[in-house]
Amino acid sequence: MSVSIKSIEQLNFPWKTQDPFLFCAFHNDHYPKGNGQLGPATGLSGRQLGSDFSGKDGWSMYHGQDVPGFPAHPHKGFETITIAEKGLVDHSDSLGAAGRFGNGDVQWMTAGGGVQHAEMFPLLDEENENTLLLFQIWLNLPQVNKNVPAHFAMLWNEDIPIKEIIDSNNKSTKIKVISGTIGGTTSLSPAPDSFAANTGNEIAIWLIEMDPGAKLEIPTASNEANRSLYMYEGFDVLIDDTKMVKGQMAKLNADVQTNISNGDQKTRFLFLQGKPIGEPVAQYGPFVMNTNSEIQEAVGQFQRTEFGGWPWPSSAHTHDPKRGRFALHADGKEEVK
Repeated sequence: MSVSIKSIEQLNFPWKTQDPFLFCAFHNDHYPKGNGQLGPATGLSGRQLGSDFSGKDGWSMYHGQDVPGFPAHPHKGFETITIAEKGLVDHSDSLGAAGRFGNGDVQWMTAGGGVQHAEMFPLLDEENENTLLLFQIWLNLPQVNKNVPAHFAMLWNEDIPIKEIIDSNNKSTKIKVISGTIGGTTSLSPAPDSFAANTGNEIAIWLIEMDPGAKLEIPTASNEANRSLYMYEGFDVLIDDTKMVKGQMAKLNADVQTNISNGDQKTRFLFLQGKPIGEPVAQYGPFVMNTNSEIQEAVGQFQRTEFGGWPWPSSAHTHDPKRGRFALHADGKEEVK
C-alpha cells in the first residue's frame, strides 16, 4: 500500500469519519414525480412510515410521513454541514429561522447550546424524477464551544469557490471548496463559532470531480490532521499505486502528498480533513457532549425548554411550493436567490 494511504475501507450507512468529524450521512435518492403536495406521486404502500430507510424503488421516506425527510428533532454540542448537490431541502427551526436550499447550496449550522430543526425534502417537480444527492456531515465542537449560541449560515452554490486544476495531459479536475484552502483558493467563512473558523484547525471539506484520465496531487497538511477520501461516483482510480473503487473510503496520511490517477469514467469524491479535537465523546442520538452526566443535563434542558419551542404549524413544516431558494435568519434578515 502506498505511503499516503493508512487504510482503505468499504462504506456503509452512515459513513465513518475521523476526529474532529463524527460521521457523514450520504443520501442518494431517486424520488418519483411529485404529487402536487410535495410528496411522491407513486404512493407509499409497503413502507414503514416514520422510519423508512429501506431504499425501496431507489428512495426512502426517512422519518417523513407525507413528504420525505426529517421532521423536527433536536441537536446540541456539534455542527452539521449539509451539502445539497441535487434536490432541495426545506429547513425550519426553533429560532424561527427557515429556508429552502439545494442544487449545490450548503447549509452550515452550529447547533452549539441547542436547536430544534426540521429538514424536509420537497418533491417540487411534478413532471420528472426528483433526485436528491445530499451529504450531511457532523462536525464535533470542543467542550469550550458546546454551548455557544445556535447559528446557521448559507453558502450559496453560486458563491462557493471552485478550483480547477488542469494536469499535464490537459485533463481537468474541479474542486468545490466548502471549507479550507487549496492552491490559493479559499472557502467562504463558516458559522462564526465553528471549529472551522480557526484556520489552525485545518478543516477542509471539498467535493472533487475528476475527468476521465485526469491526475491530481493533493498537497500536504500537518501530520496532526486526519484526512479521509470518499469515492461516491465513478469506477476505479489509483491512489499512488493502490486501486480504489466506488463505495470505498481511504484514510490518508496528511503530511504526505497524495497522487490520484483517475480511470476511464468521471469520478467524484468527498474529501474531509481536520486536526482532531482529542476530547472524550459522549453521544446520545442528536446530543454530543463530553461526559454522560453532560448528556443527561442536555436531555433535561431539551425536555424543559424544547430549545425555544416549535413556532411552525407542523413538525414536518414545508414552504410554499412557489418559493425559490431563500434563507430567513433568526434576526429577521432574509436572503432570496
